[in-house]
Amino acid sequence: MKSPHKVLLVAPLFFLLTFHTSAFPAQDDQPGTRPSNGHICIGCVVVVSVIEQLAQVHNSTAQASMERLCSYLPEQLFLKSTCYLVVSMFGPDIIKLLSADMNADVVCHTLEFCKQDAGQPLCHLYPLPKAPWEFTLEKARQMVKRSPTLKYSRSDDICSLPFLVKICQKILAIENSVPFKDVDSDKYSIFPTLRGYHWRGRDCNDSDGTVYPGRRPDDWDIHQDSNCNGIWGVDPKDGIPYEKKFCEGSQPRGIILLGDSAGAHFRISPEWITASQMALKSFFNLPTALTNELNWPQLSGATGFLNGYSRIKENSLYLRLRERNHCNHRDYQNLSKNGASSQNLKKFIESLSRNQLLDHPAIVIYAMIGNDVCNGRRDPVPEMTTPEQLYSKVTETLKFLNSHLPNGSHVFLSGLPDGTFLWDNLHDRYHPLGQLNEDVTYDQFYTFLSCLQVSPCHGWMSSNKTLRTLTSQRAEQLSDTLKKIATSQRFTNFNLFYVDFDFQEITKEWQRRGGQPWQLIEPVDGFHPNEVALLLLADRFWNKVQRQWPEVLGKENPFNPQIEQVFGDQGGH
Repeated sequence: MKSPHKVLLVAPLFFLLTFHTSAFPAQDDQPGTRPSNGHICIGCVVVVSVIEQLAQVHNSTAQASMERLCSYLPEQLFLKSTCYLVVSMFGPDIIKLLSADMNADVVCHTLEFCKQDAGQPLCHLYPLPKAPWEFTLEKARQMVKRSPTLKYSRSDDICSLPFLVKICQKILAIENSVPFKDVDSDKYSIFPTLRGYHWRGRDCNDSDGTVYPGRRPDDWDIHQDSNCNGIWGVDPKDGIPYEKKFCEGSQPRGIILLGDSAGAHFRISPEWITASQMALKSFFNLPTALTNELNWPQLSGATGFLNGYSRIKENSLYLRLRERNHCNHRDYQNLSKNGASSQNLKKFIESLSRNQLLDHPAIVIYAMIGNDVCNGRRDPVPEMTTPEQLYSKVTETLKFLNSHLPNGSHVFLSGLPDGTFLWDNLHDRYHPLGQLNEDVTYDQFYTFLSCLQVSPCHGWMSSNKTLRTLTSQRAEQLSDTLKKIATSQRFTNFNLFYVDFDFQEITKEWQRRGGQPWQLIEPVDGFHPNEVALLLLADRFWNKVQRQWPEVLGKENPFNPQIEQVFGDQGGH
């Protein structure tokens, strides 16, 4: 996970399974390894599995289940039309092979979306056929040997396929982590996705670059809302500007997250790949997810502002700050990136928006919680970030922040978790693809990803206990390094703190509420913390800061009720 890379988007269309940014590790720039067409293999196996299971659930043919799957997809991003086109291209061969009782592994190897390279192990998700593999594969190849589909390229660049160009253009437009639609180039947008206001506060005037969330008010916002917090104008009763009356001295501040896919809330909906749950409504949010890189920052623990699916009472850090002081409305930035680590943060930290002279201070959370120890190599340890490398890169990042953050800001360095939690709580449970027929456990799923060298974290998602222990030991070393930095370095424009990544504590809290540990992990990828976990982590962070460093959070604004009375929801989000 050391560079911008292809994505595994495990969703029911394998032509959407390869993007340039991902929660999964890249090896594009690392010679001598299996190329990331492993992502295409996984995508194919997932889709063929869904087709087969839809036929089983509805007692229908493979042809009918493919048509059913396409009918569920929305028209946006050309998803439905592209699905029908792909079915017309590959459907006849898939039908032939499934009719001959070939499983998804055999189908995808036959159609060359999966390949066994010379000297490499055979990668498969399902148990091998009873007949020898070579015999089964040759039998399947004979069935489709004259198929015209074999002329289509299985290249790593799936966006080169003509019918995918328009989809890819939209999704790949956000490589630099700034909004795709931003007329005045102030790094804020009136559009939700493509790095718009799902990621950072909504712009309230996209034709004026001096108007954006988080800035100090221009002339107390007598004539316009220059900081987009919904508070502007003059009180007719006394002639005092509302911004001055309600916000002066209240110590407004924003929140900025520098994170990875966990901070961005990477999530693949189980409904997208679970045949027994699949319906017309299952994919209504797929276009939003795709144009957010399969992330849900609007529901995240740091900057979420919408009601999610978790139904727990805890709120995000941003909403807690806004509740504490309504003058903080819309002042959030989620600069998380799939695949981000201490070593590649420099590539997108420039997207941070903060003017030292014009803007309010900010609370910045540095939370690269996995990718410095996580990669998909068969021997992942040599590729892990060393304490020395971490110290150098984090110091570089802190110097950048000191040159950009307004005085009075605060920066928190978050430690890394102990990811042995994943194997311990998931390995013998059934993956969503295996729940219908009880034939795919997380152990099998992890092994499949690792075999293809596209595991998000082979070190922790492995049956090798020694490897899991080594990964946790390195994570602990890196956490100790972050703690050392926080206690030894000083900066002029912000105070620096260290906080542990308290996953064990939030697990205990969840169990006290009657939950199970495995319920805190995203079920499809078996790796990322889900919305419940992220909100519980945010709550624990907030309580710790409030207890130990209350000055970080600013004052409680006594004028919040008056702000609500005059400005309602302040323009919403």
